[in-house]
Amino acid sequence: MTELDLPDVHASALAATRLVTEGLGDSDWTIPTPCGDWDLRALANHLVAGNWWAAELAAGQTIADVGDRLDGDVLGSDALEAYDSSAKAAAAAFEVEGAMDAPCAVSYGPVPGSVYCGHRILDVVVHGWDLARATGQPTYIEPDLVDACLEILRPQYDMLLGSGMFGSPSTPREGATPQVELLAMLGRG
Repeated sequence: MTELDLPDVHASALAATRLVTEGLGDSDWTIPTPCGDWDLRALANHLVAGNWWAAELAAGQTIADVGDRLDGDVLGSDALEAYDSSAKAAAAAFEVEGAMDAPCAVSYGPVPGSVYCGHRILDVVVHGWDLARATGQPTYIEPDLVDACLEILRPQYDMLLGSGMFGSPSTPREGATPQVELLAMLGRG
């Protein structure tokens, strides 16, 4: 595995998903998504809550410290503003000196910040794609972001597959693009 600048990749993932979030309309909230029982609002809420969780856990807080503060609706009346605020906080937390080596007390951890940041990158990218797919927006993921996701995913694939964090994988057709391979691995094939 090459040495990825994980905070930079994370910022790129957040920016790409922000572009999709800009395209969400108030009348879209009940649209089904590729994420099981989540409609568009539930998925957008998951992304924003995940960003806030990342900001807290990467800063050294524990799940117990956060408690139920991030339960329920964190989107409010302005989903884009909620996304922007949460993404800014999450990005800043992973950019702090030493954050990639510091332990993060996640539900499956503690793990080094680099591992948690990688998992957040995968979550933000795949759910950005889910939002785009659900709303008919372009589902193209920048090749550098796809390559980084594959580099993060491949060595941890069996563990992540067993976690239930993503959908059931499928086998992409021979000669599939890296994006198709990534999406298939994450249950979007």
